[in-house]
Amino acid sequence: MKIEQKHLEDLALGSVFLATGGGGDPYVPRLIAEQAIKQFGAVEVIQPSELGDDAYVVAIGAVGAPTVSLELLPSVEDAANTLAAFEKHVGRTVDAVASFEIGGGNSLIPIVAAAGRGLAVIDGDGMGRALPEAQMMSYAIAGVKPTPSVAYDYAGNVATFSTNSTEVYERHIRSLAMAAGGMITAAEHPMTGRQLKDSIIPGTLSFSIKLGQTLRENRGLATEMLAPLQALFNDSIYGECRLIFTGKVIDKATRIVGGYDIGEATIESFDNNDLPLTVSIKNEYLLARKGEKVVASVPDLIVIVDYETSTPINAERLRYGQRVAVFAVGCPQFYRSEKALKAVSPRCFGFDLDYVALEDIK
Repeated sequence: MKIEQKHLEDLALGSVFLATGGGGDPYVPRLIAEQAIKQFGAVEVIQPSELGDDAYVVAIGAVGAPTVSLELLPSVEDAANTLAAFEKHVGRTVDAVASFEIGGGNSLIPIVAAAGRGLAVIDGDGMGRALPEAQMMSYAIAGVKPTPSVAYDYAGNVATFSTNSTEVYERHIRSLAMAAGGMITAAEHPMTGRQLKDSIIPGTLSFSIKLGQTLRENRGLATEMLAPLQALFNDSIYGECRLIFTGKVIDKATRIVGGYDIGEATIESFDNNDLPLTVSIKNEYLLARKGEKVVASVPDLIVIVDYETSTPINAERLRYGQRVAVFAVGCPQFYRSEKALKAVSPRCFGFDLDYVALEDIK
């Protein structure tokens, strides 16, 4: 399979759904990806199983607060320049690139980098959704070290990192993102083909395109979108898909804290016969509650869409007065393991509760 311009609309749409509110708005990255493919040609997509065990792969994407991505716009050269700086730093050539997360703009940045450097992109990512911190990637959870890594800012400055742990790396690169205006591009978690096969969430790039196609072809009321989505997710690495709420946004407040967009949104049901739904945000939608009852939580996916069109809404574009629907989708099996939950359970985000899988919430 090759990623061509005709795939980018569906990829952007599907990846925003999987991004659970985060990952950065895909509009500008999509335009940049269109330009990169027009300039350099289609990008080859390869399955993890097709990669040699001794191949050298690096993950690439943006780091920062998604709100900033609406103002601090990347250029078509940023991703390729980041990759070139990484190769110079490590003194070897990269064979393929992988995605941090199949979420929003970060699903498109590896494609831009691959086009600019003439490389293939892996069909998969390090989250199966979007999550806010580096230690939450499947690569890190599986034991891949985040460094050596390189960060590239909007002015063309390059910083290199070498840290003892992913948690330390997360603090350091987040600090740089804040100092560099709020958003940078990073190449990190270099790994062999063998390590990638053992750690990647597979097939999410191609699945995102199918998901975008489903959303586009069935565009309409969210209540009518449920059946097509359930049919798609039932035949995937994800779990159950359910519609958990419909209503109007009556409050939404976020602010940038420590390089993240942090806050919450409150949604009131259309008929006022149900408790309002409160959604907690840290770049992504992390926890959905009616009163004290949790109806969905990270690492499962919480997705807010426009009620009339079923178009997914990034957290930075969620506004007072919008009529919305909220879907929840079970996370990939990788994130249900005890080891993964030590990095991504609700307690890792400061919520005083344990993870309960979506299918076990009645």
